[in-house]
Amino acid sequence: MSDSVNIHRCLLAVSAFLILTLFPLPGLTAESVHGIAMHGELKYPADFQHFDYVNPQAPKGGRLRESAIGTFDSLNPFIIKGTVAEGSGLIYDTLLSRALDEPFSLYGLLAEQLRVAEDRSWIEFDLRPEARFSDGQPVTAQDVVFTFNLLMEKGSPFFKSYYADIRDISAPSRHTVRFSFSGGLNQELPLIVGEVPILPAHYWQERDFSIPSLEVPVGSGPYRIGRIDPGRTIVYERREDYWGTNLPVNRGRFNFDQRQYDYYRDSTVALEAFKAGEYDFRQENASKIWATGYTGAPFNDGRIRKEEIEHRNPQGVQGFVMNSRRPEFSDPRVREALTYAFDFEWTNHNLFYDAYTRSNSYFSNSDMAASALPTSAELELLEPVRDQVPPEVFTNVYKAPSTDGSGRNRTQMRTALKLLQEAGWELKGGKLVNADGKPFHFEIMLIQKEFERVVSPFVRNLERLGISADIRMVDVSQYINRLRQFDFDMVVYRFAQSSSPGNEQRDYWHSDSAMKPGSRNLIGVRDPAIDFLVDQLIAAPDREQLILRTRALDRVLQWNHFVIPHYHISTWRIAYWNKFAHPANSPTYSLGLDTWWTKP
Repeated sequence: MSDSVNIHRCLLAVSAFLILTLFPLPGLTAESVHGIAMHGELKYPADFQHFDYVNPQAPKGGRLRESAIGTFDSLNPFIIKGTVAEGSGLIYDTLLSRALDEPFSLYGLLAEQLRVAEDRSWIEFDLRPEARFSDGQPVTAQDVVFTFNLLMEKGSPFFKSYYADIRDISAPSRHTVRFSFSGGLNQELPLIVGEVPILPAHYWQERDFSIPSLEVPVGSGPYRIGRIDPGRTIVYERREDYWGTNLPVNRGRFNFDQRQYDYYRDSTVALEAFKAGEYDFRQENASKIWATGYTGAPFNDGRIRKEEIEHRNPQGVQGFVMNSRRPEFSDPRVREALTYAFDFEWTNHNLFYDAYTRSNSYFSNSDMAASALPTSAELELLEPVRDQVPPEVFTNVYKAPSTDGSGRNRTQMRTALKLLQEAGWELKGGKLVNADGKPFHFEIMLIQKEFERVVSPFVRNLERLGISADIRMVDVSQYINRLRQFDFDMVVYRFAQSSSPGNEQRDYWHSDSAMKPGSRNLIGVRDPAIDFLVDQLIAAPDREQLILRTRALDRVLQWNHFVIPHYHISTWRIAYWNKFAHPANSPTYSLGLDTWWTKP
């Protein structure tokens, strides 16, 4: 070989070295790691053996039976059609698994390791070669690519909105998958792509994904579907051949040989079935039932245990949700007026045994709630939309209307009527009518009969304002379908929140989701200022900014009076037959039922 060729090759090598040093290629700039945190550092090191909130020696075996209300006709939780069976997530694995004692941190599950760009503009996952679907086929990078393409094309509209900033998904090798992101800085996106259940391409390529079905699907998770009694019972069986049993993220979890869900007509029937031993575990949401319904011999002799377990989960907001697509609820003065008709203090004392705290925020029970005047840092965030939001955002702290609890809320009624008159409504002959003489009438759609006792006093107060409101009870299927189509006037609904709000806020409040059937923007929010604040929240570079930007969004939502806020509680209220045990150290942000086990 000539000296000139050697010299030429040396020059090329030097040039390549300099280019890679000064302008490194994507994918070569990040080291492989075992997990990723939304903000800050991971709690668990690369060699961790199990999460702190599990018992790694928990025995396997036994059966856990739970209840569900209504019926089911589908095993596909990823589409908007059909009513999916409870527990369907048990049969799927995700790329990463969430730690329930950190605000938002994920560790390798299907993915053995990952690499992420410093600016989070891309992320790569290396899949575990041993990962298998329940039919024995390996989980590959192509399955991951297939899953996301399928969900974006044929899944619920939520997926298209939630993953809107994914620019490209590719499989550089059989066990490596790469996501590239577009748009502005989206700190959360590399994490949330790791939480999607991965579907088998070889199974779904031959089937219509968009049609609800009770055909048992192929999964990759710790359970498979063992038995189905359509609409009544579904049984999940722990897989003895599950590939991921001894992974650090799974150790001490998924201990029951069977997880069973039995369906009941309503919660009253379900409670009696529980006390008769028809199923094993119950989480109670009704304070009256918790105070008065859990009585009898099984409780007195210790066969059934009651517990209240404190948690630090943000509670979001539950309330009467008004559909602003309806002309009656399009004016914020009307929406504000109706908040005066709900007497929380009377309701809490007379119906709930003073068990609840009033919710004033869309991020209740968290440091992200706007509960004081905006700081200078928040004002900087809000300044670009100053002329587009209610002035109270800058001057007042939002508090839902309150009473003395006596039930004689005349002052509140006068305030409400004044607001309604300002909005163009007039009281004639005891009826509230608009300029065209049309009475103010709407329907409150409910799915839980037990909620009638909460709604009825509210309806009576509305009658005092000249407003006619009918309570409409519907079954589960009708309720779900009407919500998906935004076919309602008012419902009782809870906008749940996590300890790390992010992309899901688009589905709740962004203009893009307002007219998408199946989205969670039930209110019909279409506001450029809120769009701006949602985008700012998603782009928060650190935890401090996330809190500030969430509070800024919270203020604007509060002062638009989109919901009539209800109440919340910061404990899990549970009852179970005394044949189970659970770790002494409960996870901070979840009940962690998959860490329980059957006593020997």
